[in-house]
Amino acid sequence: MMSMDHASGFPSPTRGEGKIHRAVATLCFALFFLLLPALAARAEMNIQEVKSKKGITAWLVEDHSIPLIAIRFVFDGGSAQDPAGKEGLVNLMTGLFDEGAGDLDSDAFQQKLDDAGAEMSFQAARDGTYGSMRMLSQEKNAFELLRLAVNRPRFDQAPIDRIRAQVLSGILANERDPNTVAQQRWLRAIYGEHPYSRSDQGTKDSLTTISADDIKAFHKANFARDGLHVAVVGDIDAAALSDKLDEVFGDLPEKQTLAPVADVTPKLGQQLEVNYDLPQTSLQLAWPGVKRSDPDFFATVLMNEILGGSTFTSRLFAEVREKRGLAYGVSSDLVDNEHSHALLVTTATRSDRAAETLAIVRQVVKDMAENGPTEEELAAIKKYMIGAYAINNLDSSSSIAATLVELQVDNLGIDYMKRRAALINAVTLADVKAAAKKLLSADPAVMVIGPPLVQVAGGGKG
Repeated sequence: MMSMDHASGFPSPTRGEGKIHRAVATLCFALFFLLLPALAARAEMNIQEVKSKKGITAWLVEDHSIPLIAIRFVFDGGSAQDPAGKEGLVNLMTGLFDEGAGDLDSDAFQQKLDDAGAEMSFQAARDGTYGSMRMLSQEKNAFELLRLAVNRPRFDQAPIDRIRAQVLSGILANERDPNTVAQQRWLRAIYGEHPYSRSDQGTKDSLTTISADDIKAFHKANFARDGLHVAVVGDIDAAALSDKLDEVFGDLPEKQTLAPVADVTPKLGQQLEVNYDLPQTSLQLAWPGVKRSDPDFFATVLMNEILGGSTFTSRLFAEVREKRGLAYGVSSDLVDNEHSHALLVTTATRSDRAAETLAIVRQVVKDMAENGPTEEELAAIKKYMIGAYAINNLDSSSSIAATLVELQVDNLGIDYMKRRAALINAVTLADVKAAAKKLLSADPAVMVIGPPLVQVAGGGKG
């Protein structure tokens, strides 16, 4: 349940199994081996399950070395819950939690936050509504401010109008951006009428229909204890956290009342050309993905890293960038959402070489589907994925809290970090070859943003 990946036109990439985009390979590898002993220890951190008297559960990592506390939480149900005709409702709501709560109007609430030295934020994702806060552990007012924001947001009309105007300004600006326009067309082509096809921000028309009552109604339906996942990292013990969990979340309704959202399979086997007179053409291709709970998930992750996930060592990077200089970068990502899954390849190249680049990408993917990786590639990527997990996911208290929340959302268990290396090492070459054949043999969906391929390639579409 992460936020919309606007660059790809898909909802968020795979949760919890991110990758490093290394700007300078030599420097980053050096830093990797210098930091590895310290960061690897974080994968062995003590994660406690804390359950409050009112039944609120959180995962806690105590760290008393610095007087800071980071809390991250998510309620099931995000922008996919936007009612038809009121798209952008959840996104608008998340911009209002620090704009007044309880008896504090917007200015007073912001002043209290500043006085407490606390940072609060809320974000709308496709399948979840996220909140987070960082605070000094000795600052007692910070938890009270979070309690007010979660339980008694004011949703006053003046802040609603102001935040709505800010969102509208972004929408108007995006209407002049070819890539944003193209991504919206791509989502509609891929997802049809499913909620995933809609913009998180909504439209000019839909935003104007959203009222304070609409926002209050969704807050009441969404902010309930049975859909809540919480992680806390920092200078607080289990007993104190138990009390704070009840203080912040204990008075929420017990049950959410969310609208059902259907599963959707991306519509592949189509080519969408969004023609603009641009010097650079963007290419986007989508193949089937895999559920996080599927037995072949790790085989698929390893295959994807070899294909295009590992920035400087992937097959796509070698063929498109290193050998031919067709693009500055090319990558593949697994997109894992609650109701849909895909493998996405993206790159951008000179418009007069777009058809050539598209053909190379297709060939690299075809070779992976037919032959899979080598033993050497698989061994190298296993070693990298096991070692890099701490750098990618555990490099700060906030990132640890975010990782722990996603582990809860994915039902991976509190001991997942200890089991992860064994799960990866258990994957065989045959497993990875099977995953490659299963997913990459499909006819992908393709989007081309730029001049028509037939004009720049002299006939054929690659």
